[in-house]
Amino acid sequence: MKRLAILGSTGSIGRTTLRVVSESSGRYTVETLAANDNWKLISEQAREFRPARLAMSSAEAAGELKKELAPDVELLSGPDALEAAIRSSEADLVVSAVSGAVGLAPTLATLDTGRDIALANKESIVMAGSLVMQKASDTGSTVIPVDSEHSAIFQAMRGEKRDHVRRIMLTASGGPFRTASRRHMARVTPREALEHPTWGMGTKITIDSATMMNKALEIVEAKWLFGLEVSQIDVVVHPQSVVHSLVEYCDGSTIAQMGYPDMAVPVRFALAYPEREKANAKRLDLPDIESLTFHRPDFERFPALQLGYRAAEEGGSMGAVMNAANEVAVRAFLESRIGFLDIVEIAERVMDLHRVVHPSEVAEIMEIDSWARKEAEKCTIR
Repeated sequence: MKRLAILGSTGSIGRTTLRVVSESSGRYTVETLAANDNWKLISEQAREFRPARLAMSSAEAAGELKKELAPDVELLSGPDALEAAIRSSEADLVVSAVSGAVGLAPTLATLDTGRDIALANKESIVMAGSLVMQKASDTGSTVIPVDSEHSAIFQAMRGEKRDHVRRIMLTASGGPFRTASRRHMARVTPREALEHPTWGMGTKITIDSATMMNKALEIVEAKWLFGLEVSQIDVVVHPQSVVHSLVEYCDGSTIAQMGYPDMAVPVRFALAYPEREKANAKRLDLPDIESLTFHRPDFERFPALQLGYRAAEEGGSMGAVMNAANEVAVRAFLESRIGFLDIVEIAERVMDLHRVVHPSEVAEIMEIDSWARKEAEKCTIR
């Protein structure tokens, strides 16, 4: 039985992970659950899955949660609670499903302990890909990507030599505005941007999909996860979201990982790795689908893609700057303080202000992250 620590258990990926656990006939046990401030939901999760340890980033939420817990459940709280929970956990596998820069410290803490990590927190890699992958190499940990695209590449490259890879193709649905004009997108409301045509995801990643900033982040992520040159990373728009990504090899063979859009599939793969677990997943019926279409991305309509390639090419601290500025801009858009097109424009403006450095410590990265957030916040003031 594999013991799990699930960080971000109240978010979209965290809830999906717990659903997979409940469907797995005792294959997994939940040893630790962690979240930000949704104490009501994590309280329900704790009653169902009976973890030995809970962690809440919000001390106020932890105070409310404590009233609901059995006395034998350990409760950690505060900004360092997730990292502390990992260091005291006895889990075999850590699932990092938190959103944003807060995922970096627990990711590195997991790798410090030599444990494998199922990583849905792409920001950790975008901010500090060199540090994260070097730490994994030093401790012998495996980073198992949970994003559908990177899980697809991970699966397609399994058992293959890295130097046999000619290129990878990250697929993108194109989001709700795939064919929209820039004029139309200038008037987009948060409600419209949250209506994704094929995937059900959390709020922030849904907005990132609408701007295609999620693909910009994934370009940087792919560079570090798979040790690729930027020239080996392509993006292909695939509205049906059935082909989750592809790997082309030096002999002309191209391997794709396919399936109906369902985040339970990459989650289940990550939990069972290096095995595969039988599941009642919807089986792919190609005749029923009839056609799969692919298009080159429109860099003018979605300039975020250019920022992704730029951040990957420049390396160092630029990924952290792009990520931080984007997080601030997305929040401002959701609060109706800026327009939809302003999100990417703010990220680019802050990137233009930054001079790339190559941090060797987490503290340096977080200092750069803080600077980028302050600069982005200035850009939201009209």
